[in-house]
Amino acid sequence: MCLGIIGKNSNRFTVQFFLFICFIVMATNVVVSMKPQDFRTCAQTSFCRRNRAYADKATSSSFISPYNVVKDTINIENGIISGELINTDNKVSFIFEIHLLINNIARIKINEKYPLKPRYDGAKYWSLIQEPLNTLEYTENPSTGKDGVTSLSFGVDRNHKVIIHHTPFHVELLVNDEPVIIFNNRGFFNFEHLRKKDDPANQPEELTIQSEINAEQEEGLWEETFNGKLDSKPNGPESIGLDISFPGFSHVYGIPEHASTLSLKETRGGDGAYNEPYRLYNLDVFEFDLDSPAALYGSIPFLLAHRKGASTAILWLNAAETWIDIVKSKDDKGFLSFGKSTPTSTHTHWFSESGIIDVFAFLGPTTSDIFKQYGLLTGFTALPQSFAIGYHQCRWNYLNQDDVAEVDEGFDKYDIPYDVIWLDIEHTDDKRYFTWDKVKFSEPEKMQRDIGRKGRNMVVIVDPHVKRDDNYYIYKEAKDLDILTKDKDGKIFEGWCWPGSSVWIDWTNPKAQEWFAKKFAFDQYKGSTEFLFIWNDMNEPSIFSGPEITMPKDLLHYEGWEHRDLHNLFGMTFHAATSQGLINRTSPNHRPFVLSRSFFPGSQRFGAIWTGDIAANWDHLAASSPMLLTIGISGLPFSGADVGGFFGNPEPELLVRWYQTGAFQPFFRAHAHIDTKRREPWLFGEPYTGYIRNAIRQRYILLPFWYTLFQEASTNGMPIIRPMFVVFPDNEETFAMEDQYFVGNSLLVKPITSQGQTTTEIYFAGNDLYYDYYTFKKVQGSGKLKMDILMNKIPVFLRGGSIIPRRQRFRRSSSAMYSDPFTLLVALNKKGEAAGTLYLDDGKTYEYLKGHYIHRNFNFTSGKFISTSFNNEQVQDNENNYIKSNDDVRIERIIVLGVDKSPKKIIGYYNDLIDDKKELKFSLGGINDIKGIVSTSIGIGVEEISKDIIIIRDPKLLISRDWTIEFVN
Repeated sequence: MCLGIIGKNSNRFTVQFFLFICFIVMATNVVVSMKPQDFRTCAQTSFCRRNRAYADKATSSSFISPYNVVKDTINIENGIISGELINTDNKVSFIFEIHLLINNIARIKINEKYPLKPRYDGAKYWSLIQEPLNTLEYTENPSTGKDGVTSLSFGVDRNHKVIIHHTPFHVELLVNDEPVIIFNNRGFFNFEHLRKKDDPANQPEELTIQSEINAEQEEGLWEETFNGKLDSKPNGPESIGLDISFPGFSHVYGIPEHASTLSLKETRGGDGAYNEPYRLYNLDVFEFDLDSPAALYGSIPFLLAHRKGASTAILWLNAAETWIDIVKSKDDKGFLSFGKSTPTSTHTHWFSESGIIDVFAFLGPTTSDIFKQYGLLTGFTALPQSFAIGYHQCRWNYLNQDDVAEVDEGFDKYDIPYDVIWLDIEHTDDKRYFTWDKVKFSEPEKMQRDIGRKGRNMVVIVDPHVKRDDNYYIYKEAKDLDILTKDKDGKIFEGWCWPGSSVWIDWTNPKAQEWFAKKFAFDQYKGSTEFLFIWNDMNEPSIFSGPEITMPKDLLHYEGWEHRDLHNLFGMTFHAATSQGLINRTSPNHRPFVLSRSFFPGSQRFGAIWTGDIAANWDHLAASSPMLLTIGISGLPFSGADVGGFFGNPEPELLVRWYQTGAFQPFFRAHAHIDTKRREPWLFGEPYTGYIRNAIRQRYILLPFWYTLFQEASTNGMPIIRPMFVVFPDNEETFAMEDQYFVGNSLLVKPITSQGQTTTEIYFAGNDLYYDYYTFKKVQGSGKLKMDILMNKIPVFLRGGSIIPRRQRFRRSSSAMYSDPFTLLVALNKKGEAAGTLYLDDGKTYEYLKGHYIHRNFNFTSGKFISTSFNNEQVQDNENNYIKSNDDVRIERIIVLGVDKSPKKIIGYYNDLIDDKKELKFSLGGINDIKGIVSTSIGIGVEEISKDIIIIRDPKLLISRDWTIEFVN
């Protein structure tokens, strides 16, 4: 549109200026909604059309897949089964490898045997923390039958089996003799080998299988145009496709990022099916449509299948544009029988534009096993600094230093805690990142230290585009180092973004990674301090002048790879360099905080992400839960959605409900567009300010619980917020449930996502006891219950059997709570038992990796409440620097829920001083005690509070010691 109305005789300056203004207007006018015409559909994408056409042909009864195992080529050595495949239609040869890995993982790789040139296989260097180890636990001599089937058992118990069918080629993975994953069962495997354009014999297979070549499918083989922008496609057609079936699994999850349902929908027929495949292609999509398989900002090609008694998953490790079709059927061809009835099975079809086939299969058998298996492969989420899980205040943009100071003072005036204030692009000198507007932010270090004295921090934005300006040191240095992304002719690529004419650093170049990390040193980033952290936006990358508002696919990166090969990991490489820069800037190193909009497998190692440019409406609030749950179970648990919505002006009720929901999501940040009205929490007046204050305070009360969950995620990959099916894996009622979820395994949260809502239905799974988190009243788990709701809170319930740590003194920031005493909330189950953990460290450095932390295990059973150490033996307690500096942090209160009668007495003692027992003071349902604990923090009336609780005040026990409390009847 912009280019079409510029006159032929316009000079270069006029053209550049007009284009800049035009693209900025286009970018800011999308507040109304996204423009679907800016983004390609499958029908407008040649390799998607071809692979769908191939699948359509393959479903006919007469079709037989042309890919066969070449006779006598199967070999097994050091845990790798290898062999040769041939496409019998065109005689092209391929090599396949099946790696039997430790930790119940298998890997399938397929590549051309004699490619014209190497195919991209570099995603593994960015996504995997190391080359995974093969297992040696397998049967030494695989059996190959006369029917051309090779089978081999593997794993410690030999309860896993791989079966390779030779003609046609397909692979089954079995657990306990039941198939869980089948590759190419439907014959969709399609590998477009590299070829020369002028060789008519090398026509793509998906065209030759048709009696008449469709001109539409032939189009786009060697060049492709969308919205007037040409993709030169110098390598021609090079896509790969494979069907992956999950027999007996009717629910599959994952493949973020999409504004879709938690349990993924079908895409080629079926109830409520989409007409398009799910697309993975990182894009800048303004105010995106909901209930859609369209691509968004990030891509994690991870898919989890779950059924009662079993879970399995795959990772399609490919960074090129990828589409996934999903269908479900009761056709049990090739599958084992599950009981008397034929189960529903899910069939997926994956196709990527380039690269090789490299698929990891995670064999579980539980979801928690899979989360750990994925983390061992791609890395666990980085444990953040403790301030990062507090509340963040952001908008585009705070105007100047005075504005920042006034907002900061506003939180103190209205007694609302917060930890971070953010600055968007307007803080810079004319969109030159690493600089400050000298008028608006003339004393950036003073500004940061002023908030730092209160225990708070600041985040500023650093985007990947670099203003093309010879007087800008970042541009000049990058140009001199020759680390800028090139166009197809080898010249520096120039595009348009916020600064106008811009270039992009090639983050895949190791020299660029090393150079950019140094830019965050305090002597390089003038005006930065230890209180300053970073926000990476626009890193899909977003390019206003580019096709689909992103980078052209035929641009060239390090070692000559095309952008099409690595598009989806490009943003992560920027995220990685930024994160490393923040680590390196201090000695000893401090943990970084870097928020990214784009992501890929491995992003969890570098920081948090958020769901992008959402709208201030009820539907986007509701959509945030399934989106964040999906991202969390896909290995990236530190995520959130803009509280209040980025676009538009939320009415007070919507804003309150969003704060109440955001307080129970991992990343808790309010953010708003530059054109929206100001919406700091106190601007709406009472009662709304009070409601928001209470929601934020609840986040801070639970910070010890949240930090413990983050530590758990950093060691075993468990999501921080969890879908119902993860907590109740055998309850089929929960398998598609997405409007409520758990924080950890303890807190059941039900967001309120409709205007004027006064009642809601909550599903209480199993036959467990639950307790209203605010009033402590018991609820017997027995399916759906309808409940009244009020504006002052959303429904949150504590699951019986849980123990959660809290800090209940109201402070201005999380760092001010550092030495505060603890309250332990014990919710007994029907057996009178409960368990929980608490993890603490300095919240800032990497000393915890050396063993300097406190990790407690709490267990209440048979009337005894026991605290023991979970610390490993890296250091002894008397050498543990964190314990030594926090040896006076005490427990000020223990609340035990579900006790029907008062014990005669309660005694407490340290386990190493068992002869020094002390009788503890307690009350049973003490109204005055309960008022101080509950009503002042959330505005609950005394009449609402449950009475069947025991409160032990000041048991004179330290959090770092082993101790026991006994209830004597």
